[in-house]
Amino acid sequence: MSIPASFAHAQDGLCQAQTDTTVVLPPALSANKYWRPVNIGKHITIVPTSEAKAYRHEVAMLARKAGVRLTRGRVALTVRMYPARPQDWAKRAAKDPDGWDDTVRSIDLDNALKVLLDALKNIAFEDDSWVRRIDAERCEPDEHGARVVVTISPLVRERIAPGLFA
Repeated sequence: MSIPASFAHAQDGLCQAQTDTTVVLPPALSANKYWRPVNIGKHITIVPTSEAKAYRHEVAMLARKAGVRLTRGRVALTVRMYPARPQDWAKRAAKDPDGWDDTVRSIDLDNALKVLLDALKNIAFEDDSWVRRIDAERCEPDEHGARVVVTISPLVRERIAPGLFA
């Protein structure tokens, strides 16, 4: 079976299209600031906060500006989360060159992913159920400030040759 040259073959039967889009976003809110419980009669439901709505709006604006288009179907995400570099970073690095950034305050990577997926829903992909692969990393703080760098890659499943089922 031939695969178009515009795709990179993956071992799990998915092909990654070469139309990746990267966007730099502000740091994700913590889940505690993103969601709040609301009593509705005898039930409690979780709704986005006003901060969450503002974050979604900013993500949408930055994503459109970066050329992010709504992908219908499977996607892969690469997420690089950079915490803010503290003022005493050089002192920390001199004391512990290999692990100074382990003490830098930052949102947990898994909580950041939940917030990012929600914020990118209906902007980069229709629903987070379409996200088939995530490569995420909390990076060492640097001089460029706190941010999240997200690359969205459409995925296309290899088609089984129709002749196999005749």
